[in-house]
Amino acid sequence: MKIIIADYIYRDGKFAENLAIAFGTHIEAVDLPEKLLKKYPDAKLIRTKPYTVLFPGFINTHVHLEFSANKTSLKYGTFMPWLDSVIEHRDDLMKDCSNEIMQNECQEMLRSGITAFGAISSFGTELQVCEESPQRVVFFNELIGSNAQYADMLYGDFLERIKASQSCDADSLITPAVAIHSPYSVHPVILQKAVSLAKQNKMPLTTHFLESQAEREWLEKAEGDFKTFFEKFFNTSTPVTTIREFMHAFDTYPTHFVHCVQANDEELAYLAQKGHTVAHCPRSNRYLGCGRLAIEKLRALELPYSVATDGLSSNDSLNIFDEFRAAIMLHHQAPVQELSLRLIKAATEDAAKALGLNSGTLEVGKNADFALVTLPELPKRPEEIALWSILYTRQADAVYIEGEQYV
Repeated sequence: MKIIIADYIYRDGKFAENLAIAFGTHIEAVDLPEKLLKKYPDAKLIRTKPYTVLFPGFINTHVHLEFSANKTSLKYGTFMPWLDSVIEHRDDLMKDCSNEIMQNECQEMLRSGITAFGAISSFGTELQVCEESPQRVVFFNELIGSNAQYADMLYGDFLERIKASQSCDADSLITPAVAIHSPYSVHPVILQKAVSLAKQNKMPLTTHFLESQAEREWLEKAEGDFKTFFEKFFNTSTPVTTIREFMHAFDTYPTHFVHCVQANDEELAYLAQKGHTVAHCPRSNRYLGCGRLAIEKLRALELPYSVATDGLSSNDSLNIFDEFRAAIMLHHQAPVQELSLRLIKAATEDAAKALGLNSGTLEVGKNADFALVTLPELPKRPEEIALWSILYTRQADAVYIEGEQYV
């Protein structure tokens, strides 16, 4: 048993003073330090540095590790030229993306306080890296394939990757999961099979959704830049589904919808009604010219969202605090103190619920996954701790997963 004491502990959206946590692999008690020391006299006492804030470990719900070798190969600015560059450089980037590179990026996430992440895997190449990572990994095996001629073959490959992730050692903290690539790239027949598979096995489910204006034009009108794209690469000028049909495919199972930048009010309301959640990727959306997610509308609809980095195919780091700072600048109309608190909640409690993890809050029975942040000086106003934590943190001061210290 261990007892950790920090100046402030983030609980229930507030920063409590004069509290300590007793923990093993899970949180055993949260109380006044003197009470815990009396209750657990043999516990190892951990005293943090002055001005330290104890957060639940942060959760990055959506990251692609497979393109971690990208630095300047892909074209940022607008979505379709970026997608063309992905296709042009995909093979080289995949070849250059060694396990060492992906391991370094997992460490980068860990150093920023990320104790769990959702890995979106198209080919399964990062499974070994995720197994060896100390973090919890929800391993989203991604299904892609809009051509009915190859649907069965692609679904068979998808099932093999599902089985591989299910066979991981329990010590690796891997949770097998299902990802649907997007409305424009998955045939409705295999889409429904994959959703049913996730539901039957109670696996987390996610999908990209309305990331760009080009996607909306294609799905609504069979027009725009995607028409040229599909005619060039797939010899078709007809979408396989509509926006409404795609949303209805997830009606019976909670799903984490990623991006949603181009979703309208009616569509967002529908996601909220069906109990879904949204992953917000501020830098990726900005770098690819996709637009800005209307988080103020999500709040009005009580539609929970997480904050995620996406992958290095559309970002410059996997650091969660870099993402927080970008979100503050992107949502310039939002009150900065309120937004800062909301971002912390999005990457802890709401992210844990979206991925089905027993983490995200500092409550008895939750996993002992912590991120400790040390501020440059004692806060004059405790209500501003979330903002100061975001502005002044590049790396966490310490990180614990299942009660073990890794940073």
